[in-house]
Amino acid sequence: QLQLVESGGGWVQPGGSLRLSCKASGLNPNLYAMAWFRQAPGKEREGVSCISSPGVYTDYADSVKGRFTISRDTAEDAVYLQMSNLRPDDTAVYYCAAHKYRLCPEEMQPSSAFQSWGPGTQVTVSS
Repeated sequence: QLQLVESGGGWVQPGGSLRLSCKASGLNPNLYAMAWFRQAPGKEREGVSCISSPGVYTDYADSVKGRFTISRDTAEDAVYLQMSNLRPDDTAVYYCAAHKYRLCPEEMQPSSAFQSWGPGTQVTVSS
C-alpha cells in the first residue's frame, strides 16, 4: 500500500508563495501519476494539478495555471506543488493523491481511480 504525507502548508499573505511537499512510502510512487487536490470549507474537493509518470506531462486547473507548478523527484519519492501569487480563494486543505495508472486522468476528479490519499495540509491566504 502507498502511504502519502503532505507538508509545507501554512499562512501566507496574498501575493505570497508556498511550496507543498508530498512524501510517499510503501509502494513505488514513481509508477503512478500523482495529483494535488484541495477542499475549501463548504466546497467539494477539486483537482489542482497532476503529473504523469515519468513527469513528462502535467495538467492544471484553470484557476491555478501560471501560478502553480507541479514537479516530482523520483530519487526522493516526492511530489511538490510550488504555489506563487497566492490569493484568498486558494485557501483550502491541500491533498496529495496517487493515481492507479501512469497517465493523468482527462478530468481531475477525486474518483476511485486514485488509490491513495494523504491526510492533507492547510493553506490559508489572508491579510
